[in-house]
Amino acid sequence: MTLLITIFAAIASTIFWYRFDKRKEYALSALLYMFWGATLMWLIDSIVSFAKEGSAFFMPEAGETLEETVIHQQVFFYNQMNDLYLGFAVIALALIIWVIILLIKDPKHLYRKTAK
Repeated sequence: MTLLITIFAAIASTIFWYRFDKRKEYALSALLYMFWGATLMWLIDSIVSFAKEGSAFFMPEAGETLEETVIHQQVFFYNQMNDLYLGFAVIALALIIWVIILLIKDPKHLYRKTAK
């Protein structure tokens, strides 16, 4: 789930960077690098997990009784929700860092007045 979220964020930031950051004043490239770095990190994590677990990486384990199966599905659902929250937290953190970069760079000169 985190891999999919960061892939979509990386693709969206790449489109925005290509379309709107001609003069490089909004530092969209920093946002782009953060999202592609997170995507690469989770891609490598998925590849290593798949190499260790094989096809079991894609399938939740089923219990022998109905109760064990239901409990396992609940745990699987909660783990997916944790991954969803983690993905959105990574996007929020990257956006916060990008806003700090923008505040330091001050492309509209709102905080630092230019000498005339």
